[in-house]
Amino acid sequence: MSVKIRLRRTGALSAACWRVVVADCRSPRDGRFIENIGVYDPRHDSETLKVDRMEYWVSKGAQPSPTVQAIYNRVKNGKPFPPRPAGVKNAAPAPKAVKVVEEAPAADAEAPAAE
Repeated sequence: MSVKIRLRRTGALSAACWRVVVADCRSPRDGRFIENIGVYDPRHDSETLKVDRMEYWVSKGAQPSPTVQAIYNRVKNGKPFPPRPAGVKNAAPAPKAVKVVEEAPAADAEAPAAE
């Protein structure tokens, strides 16, 4: 039996929410699963994952999908949810530009000599 860690779609027609589940690879996407180990909600920019259970299943040979692997890496490293691209409905505001301030040159560094 080959076990996968993948997303299972829940929610309304236009309001998708995803559960991170451990399932047999032969089961349909929204069908039977072994264990529910997390939630991924892109509409509210939230994701939770039971890291210890994810590591347990991976140690038993389960293969995470690329999206689940990305969620795992973000949760484990404590990185924030990635910002949404412009034009997406309910998009978060774009981050403000960072102003770079250069230091003023020291008074004795290459100052013209007054004679």
